[in-house]
Amino acid sequence: MTEQVDAVVVGAGHNGLVAANLLADAGWDVLVCEAADAPGGAVRSAEITAPGFVSDLASAFHPLGAASPVLRELDLPAHGLRWRHAPAVVAHPTLDGRCAVLHRSVDDTAAGLDLDHPGDGDAWRALVADWDRIGADVLEAALRPFPPVRPAARLWRRLGTGDTLRLARMLVQPVARMAQERFGGSAAALLLAGNAAHTDLGPDAAASTAYGWLLAMLGQQVGFPVPAGGAGALTDALVARLATRGGRVDCHRPIRSVTIERGRATGVLDAEGGRVRARRAVLADVDAPRLYRELVGEQHLPAKFVTDLDRFDWDFSTVKLDWALDGPVPWAAEGARAAGTVHLGADVEGLRRYTADLASGRLPDEPFLLFGQMTTADPDRSPPGTESAWAYSHVPRGLGWGRDDAVRWADRMQQVVEAHAPGFGSLIRARAVSGPADLQARDGNLVDGAITGGTSAPHQQLVFRPVPGLGRADTPVPRLFLSGASAHPGGAVHGGAGANAARAALAATGRAGPLYRGAMRFAHRRLYG
Repeated sequence: MTEQVDAVVVGAGHNGLVAANLLADAGWDVLVCEAADAPGGAVRSAEITAPGFVSDLASAFHPLGAASPVLRELDLPAHGLRWRHAPAVVAHPTLDGRCAVLHRSVDDTAAGLDLDHPGDGDAWRALVADWDRIGADVLEAALRPFPPVRPAARLWRRLGTGDTLRLARMLVQPVARMAQERFGGSAAALLLAGNAAHTDLGPDAAASTAYGWLLAMLGQQVGFPVPAGGAGALTDALVARLATRGGRVDCHRPIRSVTIERGRATGVLDAEGGRVRARRAVLADVDAPRLYRELVGEQHLPAKFVTDLDRFDWDFSTVKLDWALDGPVPWAAEGARAAGTVHLGADVEGLRRYTADLASGRLPDEPFLLFGQMTTADPDRSPPGTESAWAYSHVPRGLGWGRDDAVRWADRMQQVVEAHAPGFGSLIRARAVSGPADLQARDGNLVDGAITGGTSAPHQQLVFRPVPGLGRADTPVPRLFLSGASAHPGGAVHGGAGANAARAALAATGRAGPLYRGAMRFAHRRLYG
């Protein structure tokens, strides 16, 4: 028996659910097919260490989620989502006694920077004032379909030609250079470079400022909030909203292939042989290589497109460690005790060595860790007086690690934490180690533990994501749209890729649909022959 819907969405990650919600808002009959036993992809939570301790299985803190115009327009608080905050946003301690802290209050952040170097507080205030003036348009430009004509025009009118060029120069700078130009001390550089390291870019990488500045300014504006009760609460809100609009999510339903008829996507075939016919569109919240090679098939794609796909560049692999702790982390640096997110194991020079090792395929001598204190941010994550915590660190791709390898690296990560928090090990009630293969088994889009759907480097952003093209969700196969993190605007929990795919599908079937589809066919012919 063949099901009939207006649109089928492959994958119930947050991007797939955002796309489904927007199509359902337009009156479409939408079915989401998910291979796993629960929706959410990388935005899920569970008790994986000890009873009563909630761990986020991948994504944890959500500054972009709280600030995203895409998610804001969905009004997820009306469907159960509540944000919670740690007392401080980010801390970056070093073993020589320094500790840079990003507070919710601009004045508190600035005061700490002034203690490090007089005048850096005012330089930080100036950076925040610039963000307050242009931040909304920057987010619109970053997350909406490419090219972002309207937000870019608003930025140009607001800034003028000279300051627009200065902003562009700053965004493509290495973050270490940007910090050197604007600040005299090391604390601001730690905050900016540490935030840039949430991607796979080191402090000397081109465009690392774009990420370090964006996350630091979002941390100052909205904090690094977490969904009350676990990251899965964000997914629950998306699923609940979709249900009110008649959309459906089928879990335990892996998709074997996208059906192609007369060169167009017409539906999907699941692993059990069941067919879903899509009257209007197929949207895929899966990584680009898997979509095109496994679900579509190279025979349906232009040869140049397939060649470009061979050059798709993943981000580094990841090892994640979750702990159930019998008490708060005993940080040596007082500034780290109230922060939800802590950067550990390297200053700016250490980050240079760390990313150079990863890029060279070597295990870093000095692991850099992103550490999360989840109960500090959300008391519901563990019993009173305890802490649910996690850390992750990157390793080179392609190591082929088994369980023992991941555990050895996790032990090395734990040593880094112990060096910054003597006595940490004595608080551990239980822990869970997730190596690259474990992360991929949990979410097939986290290929070999890559958590951002492809590198954040400039050669694979905008019109180069996932391959050189239009920077849009439209694919060379008509009626098929890429809605995952491999598409522009890339990784993180903001819903941009899902929303862009939904808007493209609506445009292709709307009143001006023939014109839109003709323009896409013409563009793809010129790009790929």
